[in-house]
Amino acid sequence: MKLWGGRFEKSTDGMVDDFHSSITFDQRLYRQDITGSIAHATMLGETGVIPKEDADAIVQGLRDLLADIDAGKVTFTLDAEDIHMNVETLLTERIGQAAKRLHTGRSRNDQVALDCRMYVKDVSDEAVAHLAELTHALVDTAGQHLDTIMPGYTHMQKAQPITLAHHLCAYIEMFRRDIGRFQHAKAAADVMPLGSGALAGTTYPLDRGRVAELLDFSAITRNSLDGVSDRDFVCDYLYAASLTMMHLSRFCEELILWNTNEFQFVEMDDGYSTGSSIMPQKKNPDMAELTRGKTGRVYGDLFTLLTVMKGLPLAYNKDMQEDKEALFDARDTLIKCLNVFTGMFKTLRFKTDNMRAGAAGGFTNATDAADYLVKKGLPFREAHEVLGKLVLHCIRENKTLLDLPLDELRAFSPMFEQDVYDAISMETCVGQRALPGGPAPAMVQATLDDAKAFLVSLE
Repeated sequence: MKLWGGRFEKSTDGMVDDFHSSITFDQRLYRQDITGSIAHATMLGETGVIPKEDADAIVQGLRDLLADIDAGKVTFTLDAEDIHMNVETLLTERIGQAAKRLHTGRSRNDQVALDCRMYVKDVSDEAVAHLAELTHALVDTAGQHLDTIMPGYTHMQKAQPITLAHHLCAYIEMFRRDIGRFQHAKAAADVMPLGSGALAGTTYPLDRGRVAELLDFSAITRNSLDGVSDRDFVCDYLYAASLTMMHLSRFCEELILWNTNEFQFVEMDDGYSTGSSIMPQKKNPDMAELTRGKTGRVYGDLFTLLTVMKGLPLAYNKDMQEDKEALFDARDTLIKCLNVFTGMFKTLRFKTDNMRAGAAGGFTNATDAADYLVKKGLPFREAHEVLGKLVLHCIRENKTLLDLPLDELRAFSPMFEQDVYDAISMETCVGQRALPGGPAPAMVQATLDDAKAFLVSLE
C-alpha cells in the first residue's frame, strides 16, 4: 500500500504507476533528500515536535541509509514512486515506528523544492569550477601569444589586425560572465523552502531558521505558496548553462574554421579528432562539432521548463515533476562539453606563421593607412576614398599596400611619405591600439592580469 493510500479504495493501475513515478531519474537527489531530512528531523527533536529519542533514531538511520546507498547496497523501487517515498519506506523498514514521525510538518511539495535548491547550489558551484579551469587555460595560452598577430574579422571578412591573445581574451570575458550567471543561479537557489508545507505552512512550531542553518542556506522563503511553486532558480541555472553552451559553440565554430585547410590557423590534437570510414586522409574536429550540436539540446532543456511553468496556477502542480529531467540533462551535457572542450583547447597547436600571413594578406591595415592620411591633415571621408581606390588597385595588381613603392602611393595622395611603411606595419597597427580593451600587448596584459585576479577570487 502506498504511503498516501488511506483515502483510496483500490490500487493505481500499473500503467499509471509507471507514468507517475519519477524514481528512475530523481534518485540522483538521494543525497540532498537525506541531508535535508536529517536537518528536518534534528530540528523536530530540538523543538520537541517529536520525541528526542525518535529524532536521534531517524538521524542515525538516515546516515546509515546514505552510507549504504553510496556503497551501492540499496535498490530503489518503482512502487514507492519517487526518491522521497523510497527513502521514507527504506527508513521505516530499518528503524520501525520512529520513521513514521519524519514527515511531521513537511510535505513532498516543500521537500522536493528543498532538494532541487540544494542540487542547483551544488551544480552551480561545479559549473563555476569547470569554467574557472577553462579560463585558466585561456589566460595561460593568451599570455604566450601577446605578440602573435592574426586577422580580426567582421562578416567573416578580414577586417583589422589583432593578436591571438586579444582574440582569446574575448572568450575569457564571455566565460567570466558565465561564471557570474552561475553564481547568480546559486544565490537564487540559496533560499530554504522547508516549512512551506503543501502550500500553507504548518501549525507545528517549526524552527525554519535552524533548518536553514543546518543546511547552510542564507535565507528562508517568505511565502509558502511561492516556496513550493517557485522554479525560477532552475530556470536561472538552465539559462546560465545555455549561455555557456552558446559561447562554447561560437568558439567551436571558429576552431572548426581555423582547422580547415583553407585557414590552417590551428591543428587539433589526435586525441580530440576522429577519422573517416572511407577517406583515409581525414582528421575531423568531431569534438568541436558535437559540442556545437549539443548546444541546441541545452537550449531545449531551458525551453522545456519555461513552457512547463508558463501556465501553472499556484501552488504545486504535478507538471513540475518535469523540471528534473531537463535540469539533469542540461547539467550532464554542460559538464561533459566543458571537460572535452577544455582538454581539446589545451592540446591545440596554433600555426602562428599562417595567422600572421593571414593578417598581412587581407588589407587589414587599410584603416591605419586612412588614419595616417587623416593625421597628415586629410579629412577622414577623403582618406577613406583614397584607400578604397588603393585597395582596388592592389587587388588588380595582386599586391598588398606594403608592396607598393612610395611613388605609386603618392599617385593616389601626395600626403604619403616614407614613414607610411612603419605606420601601416602589422606591429604598429596592433601596438598603436592602446586604449583599454584594445589589442596592444600592454592592454591585453592588463586584461590578463585582471582575469588572473578574478580567478584567484574564486579559490
